[in-house]
Amino acid sequence: MPFYAHSLSDLSPEQWQRLEQHLLAVAEGAAKFAKLFESETWAWNAGWLHDIGKADGRFQAYLLRENGLDDAEYDEAGGGRVNHSSAGAALAEERFGSSAGRVLAYLAAGHHAGLPDWFESETGRAALRLRLEEGRANLDRIRSAVGEHAANLRDGIRPPPFVKKAQFHLWVRMLFSCLTDADSLDTETFVDPARAKQRTPFPPLAELKAKLDAHLDTLVANCQSTPVNVARREVLAACRAAAQQPPGFFSLTVPTGGGKTLSSMAFALDHAVKHGKSRVIYVIPYTSIIEQTGNILSGVFGRENVVEHHSNLDPAKETPRTKLAAENWDAPIVVTTNVQFFESLYSARPSRCRKLHNIVNSVVILDEAQLLPPELLTPCVDVMNHLVRDYGVTMVLATATQPALPGLAPKPTEIVPDPPALYARLRRVQYQLPARDSTATTWEALAERLQAHNQVLCVVNTRRDAHDLFRMMPKGTLHLSANMCGEHRSRVIADIKQRLVDGVPTRVVSTQLVEAGVDLDFPVVYRAWAGLDSVAQAAGRCNREGRLDGLGEVHVFVPPKPAPPGLLRKGADTATELLSIPGFNPEQPDAFIRYFGLFYSKVNDTGAEILDLLTRGVPNVFFRTVGDRFHIIQDDEQRPVFVRYADGERLIEQLRRSGPNRDLLRALQRYTVNLHLRQFEQNIRDIQEIPAGFWVWNGRYDPECGIDIFGEGLTAEESVV
Repeated sequence: MPFYAHSLSDLSPEQWQRLEQHLLAVAEGAAKFAKLFESETWAWNAGWLHDIGKADGRFQAYLLRENGLDDAEYDEAGGGRVNHSSAGAALAEERFGSSAGRVLAYLAAGHHAGLPDWFESETGRAALRLRLEEGRANLDRIRSAVGEHAANLRDGIRPPPFVKKAQFHLWVRMLFSCLTDADSLDTETFVDPARAKQRTPFPPLAELKAKLDAHLDTLVANCQSTPVNVARREVLAACRAAAQQPPGFFSLTVPTGGGKTLSSMAFALDHAVKHGKSRVIYVIPYTSIIEQTGNILSGVFGRENVVEHHSNLDPAKETPRTKLAAENWDAPIVVTTNVQFFESLYSARPSRCRKLHNIVNSVVILDEAQLLPPELLTPCVDVMNHLVRDYGVTMVLATATQPALPGLAPKPTEIVPDPPALYARLRRVQYQLPARDSTATTWEALAERLQAHNQVLCVVNTRRDAHDLFRMMPKGTLHLSANMCGEHRSRVIADIKQRLVDGVPTRVVSTQLVEAGVDLDFPVVYRAWAGLDSVAQAAGRCNREGRLDGLGEVHVFVPPKPAPPGLLRKGADTATELLSIPGFNPEQPDAFIRYFGLFYSKVNDTGAEILDLLTRGVPNVFFRTVGDRFHIIQDDEQRPVFVRYADGERLIEQLRRSGPNRDLLRALQRYTVNLHLRQFEQNIRDIQEIPAGFWVWNGRYDPECGIDIFGEGLTAEESVV
């Protein structure tokens, strides 16, 4: 009697996918992926085990029923879906013991539901040890049927030499990634062959390197020989030279406006071609700036060769091939966020983990490295160490404000030969810092000072501060904050850039969202007192291109309200402490190493508990619990609401009429504002729930400031950014 893995309603059972065909294809695919980290035999076995439970009359009857066919030939007919994962998990432990078998049991049991905890979790989800009890009963039912498939399992498996207690959890996730991607790809080939055929090959990295080389040659030939452009060429040359060095950790310490994006990509592609790396992954902290980087890289390589994977992506910018490649990062160039990158590395979900094996043997550019979340710094640094040490990753920490990440080993190799000299040559601003005992500046007084400038940017600490200051500014002033949806912010930023080019009066009040990577160039910038990195990043929006005859002006002021409690307050306090030291110079790159060293020492919790949950009982690991807890953005503290700005009205009505689908929800991300839970509850009368648990803002959406939420009284810490 044949066993089937997958069925199609328009095909007779004889044309369905045979179970042995699927298991072999998945084993071969997973083994190919895992070969890069010396684990192909483990992945091969996982492929044969994952669906072996489908050799069960109950599952075969389920396939027949789902396709409207008679299931009488099977003894075990019944209703509903059938657990087909636990039998493979039980066979793994039976065949390979409680050590090696436990690894394979996690993979088989979790290939649909996600990697489980070993013990029962506080959420009540099924633990692996309970799944194994069920699996042993299921396995006993089908022993005569699985014998032929079990014969394909390979004995003598041992973990690679690098897998110790601390590395175990990431290694299991990497194996899980190989299995889930191979399973998904083979299933797609049978179930949706037209979709599978869209996964055409991308061009090799050497071809994309040639595109970048030609683009950079054109830029150099057409740009003026200003001091800034001369320095940018030197940074580029340093990146190309450093790319020839062996893989490992690198730092690219370049002042804002020093050409970091394209120079780091030149390093990455040169290094990848030299050392046979598979792809380049560009990791960016905020969705508010990822669009700018994606556009730059797409302009060089072609949109069809750059996969953007983030929540703020406009589906109109995706091609069928890049849309598919976002599922597993099977592309030469990937642009993503800290959230997507680091949360995937600690996730238990198949959809999140599927891409992980394609991080192996890549070049990762960590842009604005100082913005790693301090409350998760320990697990972030730990996984970076393992990726570089054990999985062939070269990692570049690129920023103007280089942090001293505690625990990073080995110390990164600096790409720029003499960062202090480069900073001195690229000095484009003059700071006016407040004295330690300075009194606060009122919003009224600050608004008056800002009006004295024709073009000026003022960056404040919270959305409430931006709102209050903006209301005191004259008509024509522009506003930027996270109270505005992504589409609204993008349009305002584009308007600001054009106004600056045209030389028209341009006064902007903004939160910190302009500080990391947004390409603005003002002659004068004001910054509310904050951490040293925030002040320096705001200064990076001043005289960015060095076009002024003299230096740009950066005025740092004490705001009416201090930075809100928490990390922002710790940053401001750390900067105050350092500035009181005689001779301390905040304009030198080593200032940021001192700043971050002191700042991190003030952070009470850097996420060490995450690693403890993953390492203390190996091989009994809390995969699911950690996946639920590791969130760079705490979703339980925020509620996304859709707004009727521009095309948002039409998309909301489409959602109301036809329900959600992937493309529609991706499009609606451009018209979403995240509200703190307290904001959400206080404004619930202006919020409507529509089908499938989505929320729509029915209150006023101000064409200048976005969602109007400030009538109910917000605490400062709830209105950051």
